[in-house]
Amino acid sequence: MDDFLDFFNMYFMGSVEIIFGFYFFVRILNKKIRFYFYLLFAVCVVGIIHFIPSGIVGLGLFVLLLASGGILICHADWKLSVLYAILVVGMMQLSYGIVKSLLSMFYPMLSFWDQHIVGTAFMLSGYIASLTLAGICYHIVWKYFSNFEAVEKQYLFLLLIPILMICIMDEYINSFIYGSVVTDVNGVTVYTNHYQMLIMQLLGMISMFCILYAYKKLLMNFRLSTELSLLEQEEHSLNQYVEEAKAHYEKTKSFRHDIKNHIAVIKNLLQNGQPKQALNYITDMEDLAEELSFPCSTNNPVVDILAGNKLGIARSMGIDVYCSLLLPYPSGLRDIDVCIILSNALDNAIHACKDMDGCVQKYIRMSGRLQGDFLLMEIENSFQGSGIFKKGTGLSNVKNVVEKYHGAMSIKTQGTNFVLHVMLIIPQHLESESASADE
Repeated sequence: MDDFLDFFNMYFMGSVEIIFGFYFFVRILNKKIRFYFYLLFAVCVVGIIHFIPSGIVGLGLFVLLLASGGILICHADWKLSVLYAILVVGMMQLSYGIVKSLLSMFYPMLSFWDQHIVGTAFMLSGYIASLTLAGICYHIVWKYFSNFEAVEKQYLFLLLIPILMICIMDEYINSFIYGSVVTDVNGVTVYTNHYQMLIMQLLGMISMFCILYAYKKLLMNFRLSTELSLLEQEEHSLNQYVEEAKAHYEKTKSFRHDIKNHIAVIKNLLQNGQPKQALNYITDMEDLAEELSFPCSTNNPVVDILAGNKLGIARSMGIDVYCSLLLPYPSGLRDIDVCIILSNALDNAIHACKDMDGCVQKYIRMSGRLQGDFLLMEIENSFQGSGIFKKGTGLSNVKNVVEKYHGAMSIKTQGTNFVLHVMLIIPQHLESESASADE
């Protein structure tokens, strides 16, 4: 009977525990695999660990096998695989330790019963309780701590080392305190203080979640700091566009002021029979007017400067550009908000076209119109259709502006075409105030 229980404990329950942990490991990685991979993984782990002594060596091997399964079977990032492998194993160990401490406190109360039956019942209930507690912990990790888009390599040890230390200490407690009978030099059995062990296990579990929470906040702060720095740089660039627009406006104003004098000069040259000089003078005026004109006329001088700069960069890179964007001016939309949308969209479009193969036609098409109280904008560009599209900080900035004006944003990819649709609701009270101020 004892041989059967040992076989049942090692192979059947061990396989169930491995499949259970591997299932949540795959789930935390946000991956999906076929069921036979779970069975194959359990058979391999049980077969390998059978020849390895239990303890810290066995724990490390299980972590290595679990991380290898994440990399080879789930095709997950190796940093995430190592991180979540240690988490899964550590939480399973802590759950086992907590349940073991609780059962050890109640076990002496049943000393008058048949010890064989009590031991079997405690073994089965211990496995069920351990898996239940571990499942709750795994669900919490999956729900709140499995959205790390990328684990920065330089910060990985801030998370791994303390969690790994907790796992090792817990394995020491389970193996050397609950895994063997402790005696002193006189051969007298030393009884373990299970209350202290329970408190240590609970503190270990709480510490693990505290480490995860602190690390998540740390990554969030780094991400916000990076985005803030990018926004500051973007605001500086947009302020330069505003200054350029003001200078351009002054030049245009001066040209309009002198237009009567230019016409008078041309008239006198023609009246004096000097058509060649008049033609040269008109040519000079055309060059001056060309300098004052915008490559892309949107009806907004600030956006004209920005679009001209961005599309000029794209054109110098061999990218075909088209612009048919018409903006209301003045309006309730802040110039800097419109520039944030267009600058990020055009930067992404230029970057996408830059990464394309040289044999594919590269283009950027910017269009938009006013429809009632809605401003509709569309930025279309070519991109590497076989690549994986991932939203970055630029589109997040666009989304923030869209939400500010209670609008909507959508992205459509088809083949080698990428299209960003933006709809903004023009605030009526701001628009009317701007119109009144201009009057």
